[in-house]
Amino acid sequence: MITGKSRSRGRLLGVSVRLSASLLVLILFAVLVYRIVDGVSGARFTRAVAHHSPVAPNVKLSVIWAQTGTWPQRLRASVDRGSLWLSDLRGYPVVLNFWASWCSPCQREAAVLVSAAKARRGRVVFVGVDVNDPTGDARRFLRAHDVPYVAVHSAQSITDRFGLIGLPETFYVDSRGRIREVTRGELSAAKLDRGLARAAQN
Repeated sequence: MITGKSRSRGRLLGVSVRLSASLLVLILFAVLVYRIVDGVSGARFTRAVAHHSPVAPNVKLSVIWAQTGTWPQRLRASVDRGSLWLSDLRGYPVVLNFWASWCSPCQREAAVLVSAAKARRGRVVFVGVDVNDPTGDARRFLRAHDVPYVAVHSAQSITDRFGLIGLPETFYVDSRGRIREVTRGELSAAKLDRGLARAAQN
């Protein structure tokens, strides 16, 4: 026999389920809108790079991996402070690679970056920018891939200002600090060579 109390509980449960479902739909809609807006922002930034070579945002980078073996000698002291500004690297082409330890394409492209950094030792500055990652996980990734260049930890402001859409993404900055090319997605040796060729043009 169904009592009035049971019916009341059933109605409350039904209302709760409907409210939870509505809330879930709203959250999913908000995420979708954010991704669309973020994608539009990233696409706009990519077009700006293709047509205008904008100056790279002068962001402060917190060093989590102070391996300067492939860096030009005169830039190595700047890493000792524990942080550096992107403008500190002026005078050399810069490869700025955004990655994370949990990102499978980042793991696959690591060998390409390591090889390229070694081949261009002292002439091109490679910087790994770790995104949304615990520092311990990031360092384990860097050790596992024997990364010979400096890695920094990103802040939200950095990823926003570079119009980041996903991971990995690589920006090629010329010696005057202008972004000349962007690779959205996994790198290949050919894509890296193409980006560096653009960064070498002044």
